[in-house]
Amino acid sequence: MIRRTLIYAGDNGDIAVPIAVQSPRKGERDWSCAYEIGWPDGLRHGYGYGVDATQATLLALKAIGTDLYTSDFHRSGRLRWLEPGDGYGYPVPKVIRHLLVGGDADDEG
Repeated sequence: MIRRTLIYAGDNGDIAVPIAVQSPRKGERDWSCAYEIGWPDGLRHGYGYGVDATQATLLALKAIGTDLYTSDFHRSGRLRWLEPGDGYGYPVPKVIRHLLVGGDADDEG
């Protein structure tokens, strides 16, 4: 399992937003890679699916990036990883690259 913790600047102080990605698992026809995001308002579960473990993992990471960049927490400007406004370090699909900020925009631009 791999983990990263983002921070949401809440009204009453910082709130940890843990992200966990499980090791990919082989199914009957494909691979899956489960992840969870511990949002301040509840846990979000998701999966990436692929023809092999690498593709499943990459698609799970892109799904996390999509969840982050399309969230109300991101839109609020109060979500951060290392520095405010510098992104979260997750890839996103091409269709939403215009949402990237900071280092994420530089890396994916």
